[in-house]
Amino acid sequence: MRQRLLVAGLVFVCLAASALALYTFRLDAELRARFDGVRWALPAQIYAAPLDIYAGRRLSPNDVVHELRRLGYRARDTVERPGTYALRGDSLELASRGFQFWDGTEPARQVSIGFGDGGIRGITGPAGNQVPIMRLDPMLIGSIFPKHGEDRVLVRLEDVPPLLLDTLIAVEDGDFYSHYGIDWSGIARAAWANLQAGGVVQGGSTITQQLIKNFFLSSERTWIRKAKEALMAVLLEIHYSKEEILEAYLNEVYLGQDGPRAVHGFGLASVFYFGKPLGELLPEEVALLVGIVKGPSYYNPRRNPQRALSRRNLVIERMAGDGLISEPEASQAADASLGVRARGDRGTSQYPAYVDLVRRQLQAQYREEDLTSEGLRIFTAFDPRVQAAAERAIREGLDAIEQGRKIEAGTLEAAAVVTSVETGEILALVGGRQAGYAGFNRSLDAKRPIGSLAKPLVYLAALSKPDRYRLTTLLPDAPVRLEMPNGTVWMPENYDRELHGDVPIFEALSKSYNLATVQLALGVGMQDVARQYVLLGDDTKPAPLPSLALGAVERSPLEVAQLYNSIGAGGFVTPLQAIRDVQDRMGQPLERYGRKLRGGPDAGAIALLQWAMNRVMIDGTARSAARYLQPGALAGKTGTTDELRDSWFAGFGSDVQATVWVGRDDNKPAGLTGASGALQLWARLMASLDPRPLDLYGAGAEPTWVVPAADALADTACMDRLLVPYLPGSAPVEWAPCARQSEQGQDNSFWERLFGS
Repeated sequence: MRQRLLVAGLVFVCLAASALALYTFRLDAELRARFDGVRWALPAQIYAAPLDIYAGRRLSPNDVVHELRRLGYRARDTVERPGTYALRGDSLELASRGFQFWDGTEPARQVSIGFGDGGIRGITGPAGNQVPIMRLDPMLIGSIFPKHGEDRVLVRLEDVPPLLLDTLIAVEDGDFYSHYGIDWSGIARAAWANLQAGGVVQGGSTITQQLIKNFFLSSERTWIRKAKEALMAVLLEIHYSKEEILEAYLNEVYLGQDGPRAVHGFGLASVFYFGKPLGELLPEEVALLVGIVKGPSYYNPRRNPQRALSRRNLVIERMAGDGLISEPEASQAADASLGVRARGDRGTSQYPAYVDLVRRQLQAQYREEDLTSEGLRIFTAFDPRVQAAAERAIREGLDAIEQGRKIEAGTLEAAAVVTSVETGEILALVGGRQAGYAGFNRSLDAKRPIGSLAKPLVYLAALSKPDRYRLTTLLPDAPVRLEMPNGTVWMPENYDRELHGDVPIFEALSKSYNLATVQLALGVGMQDVARQYVLLGDDTKPAPLPSLALGAVERSPLEVAQLYNSIGAGGFVTPLQAIRDVQDRMGQPLERYGRKLRGGPDAGAIALLQWAMNRVMIDGTARSAARYLQPGALAGKTGTTDELRDSWFAGFGSDVQATVWVGRDDNKPAGLTGASGALQLWARLMASLDPRPLDLYGAGAEPTWVVPAADALADTACMDRLLVPYLPGSAPVEWAPCARQSEQGQDNSFWERLFGS
């Protein structure tokens, strides 16, 4: 019997050993496959456009300081460490960070930026040398992370401050460099505590074990999981160096939650909590991050600041006790505030609407798994200063409208798109009143009737026929009655329910007369009107119905911005683009998104249209914009839809275009015209951007003095004369009755037409 039991025992031991060996072999293979392959799914990182600094640029010291604060730079008395600055009168001392851009490396610099009345006077290096141009590091505005929500910023071991490494090891695993994955003394202490508690309540895990848990295992506290964790830790130590394990831990450890996004690794945690890279952390900031490792939720410095402060100060004591910092440094660190930057209501991205736009444009060329796991670096045209101005204009503008018109607070919504006229790049995009919340992106997805925003396309179709139409051609603002194919009768009306007789083309546009516009559209032909959409960059040609003349076509704010950016660009069409460049995770260029330019409508007709749209600002439906800015050399158009459901305004200078929509999500009447709603937000926005004026007599147009109401030439004897541009050979040839020239019959030369004398 004994012999049988002994044999059975030996067989059992052999089988158990074989099973353990097989299990260990499989576990080892799984572990090595994970560590030898791509260790992390890295979300795509989206960057704003960098701020270029050079002599002559119109930037004030406050402009630059605001940008530096957005980037997490800190004001200091002495500027030595990267990420610091000091403003001294009209001079800014700056220690910039380096950055790997798509077109080369921007080195870290220590410079002095001098300012004058016109902006930046010059940039001086430490040796007194002149720096012609420099770029600040770009703002990280968001990430495209996978559904499981992990996000991280990878760091290399050599880039991590020694103080952080030493503190982490001292607090989390003092024997890290001497054990083989398991700290037996720590396990003994934890085992005794667990026996006393009757369950697993204490870990005693090494850094290697913590890494295993984060990589492979759940956080459940069971004996089986702890045994598996220990076995895998030993295997990991057999195959990989301490440096490789430590670097992996630094990038993997969980350090907080940002809505649906899990913050992993010290690289992202440094930005998430302090708004700066690891290399710029102060001792107290190092202590806080290391302290959070023990319990990111329990020691959350934003939700539990006192708890986090106590934990941080315990770590500072340990740092001083181990000689990592001096006693004076420890005292100074313990007296410092937590220094965690406020997150506000921004959630996972500071600018969710723009990030949504970038993601959609990338999906045309990249798979979803590439965007969420390959660590792509996306450089965009996003301008934080323009975005801030757009958000402020919407927020303050809607509040003012609701208060002034006694509309229930919070019922109005808005969207805005700001573009560069010159490049077609999208500088800013606001998807709703609460710009920081991800959700319905009205700039991209709210397709609403555009109302009178469609009218400039009618007039463009007409002005493209200079043999038939010019800016002072008289239109009948008279009733229209059309029998439709379905048997109904269409009888549009003017907004004021009045008839205005014969009016010049430009006045019909500036005053937004419906009847005159329909008369013109029917004269030009609805097919020609519909064709203007395609010529200006619209992807879809609308149905050529008579109602198209008054905006019976639905478009999103972004689609409207495409049309108006093309008008502002002189008829040259550039598809609106948010992305500039894409790099892989190693910083190697993958794709450069150059400007795609094509011709559109006739440049001369566009120049005339711009002049007419400028009259909208001067004495037309948008004249109230003068409350906020000088509209003399800007152009735009109001848009109002049936029952005052949608309020629009789109307009531009020579460098920037902005489209604004105001309405209600439930599509009930907002009670606002384009002038009383969207224009007020647009004017606030453009006043902040200080757009460059338009050249209103460009593209070879000849400015001529005329009496518009008579569509005839004028001289100084005419009190109601106006300087109007005409394409060569298209100006009036008859003199107005008020002109002396009409009696004298003198030759109508260009200079006489220009000066009217």
